[in-house]
Amino acid sequence: MSQPPIVQCPTCGAPVEWNAESTFRPFCSDRCKLIDLGAWASEEHKIPVSPDAEDELFSEDFDPRH
Repeated sequence: MSQPPIVQCPTCGAPVEWNAESTFRPFCSDRCKLIDLGAWASEEHKIPVSPDAEDELFSEDFDPRH
């Protein structure tokens, strides 16, 4: 049986075994997972949105069901 690939923890860079059956980010510990979650929650990281999409999201006639 082959060894699972080793990747780096996205928070601290520690080596972590990556499991192909799990699509989640491979954190080395719950602490690193919470640090990453906090960085996203405080908007230190953002997923880029095009200006057109942002205008549509904040328009008064936006309906998320469509």
